[in-house]
Amino acid sequence: MNEDLICILGPTASGKTKYAVGLSYKIGGEIISADSRQVYRGMDIGTGKDLSDYSINGTLIPYHLIDIVDAGEKYNLFRYQEDFLKAYEDIRSRERQPILCGGTGLYIEAVTKGYSLAEVPENHELRRQLEELSMEELAGRLESMKVLHNKTDIDTKKRVIRAIEIEIYQQTHPEAGRREGFPVNTKFIGISVSREERVKRIDKRLKERLNGGMVEEVKALLDSGITPEDLIYYGLEYKYVTLCLLGKLSYQEMESQLATAIHQFAKRQMTWFRGMERRGVKIKWIEV
Repeated sequence: MNEDLICILGPTASGKTKYAVGLSYKIGGEIISADSRQVYRGMDIGTGKDLSDYSINGTLIPYHLIDIVDAGEKYNLFRYQEDFLKAYEDIRSRERQPILCGGTGLYIEAVTKGYSLAEVPENHELRRQLEELSMEELAGRLESMKVLHNKTDIDTKKRVIRAIEIEIYQQTHPEAGRREGFPVNTKFIGISVSREERVKRIDKRLKERLNGGMVEEVKALLDSGITPEDLIYYGLEYKYVTLCLLGKLSYQEMESQLATAIHQFAKRQMTWFRGMERRGVKIKWIEV
């Protein structure tokens, strides 16, 4: 293969990691994760790291950008770009094939298109002004500034304020052009799964994770000193299980609402990937 980068993408529970591992085994590849939550240490079951999947026929396939920051930290797109570049250059220097694998569309586009981004500093005066607004007013303001591809931007007040802060900064500090160093020639492979099959897989996997210690994992994170607000910030499993542990949801309500949220998330992922295609990205969809 002559590609600078091979990108394996797909919605949650589509089987993209196993496909990427199999491909890496065949062609001498190493995997770079494109998952915005698998970067966190200690957040294993809820983010679906499934590190055993990276072993095939007794061979461990090297992976990058998993378990690189502590839970509770705020990781962002700018840092992901920098970390991606280091991993990508390292893999290329050893004449191995970099394979990007994940479902975070924004991260995928940021590195395959080489977005020029600036690290957005905190604007304390702006934050003080925004703190006085209601959640509805903040969400309305953000929606007037950008298309909300990812509803997690408006999960919490802290998160929506940061999203507004970033958007204002980027609008007033435009940086045009593609950054050097990012892959130019990327082959995109999408893992396709029917809606019915995806729903079945998500429901089955959620039950397995709940029975496999996901609630205990979230409790351990809280016991370690991470605030409920920080865990809720990460969304999905960490949001709903935290609300359950705080007594704001019953176990049954948590499981039901979480399943619905994951299904909605998978649908948004597919919407993002279709948007990439409309923006000119050619994705070869395959059924595994």
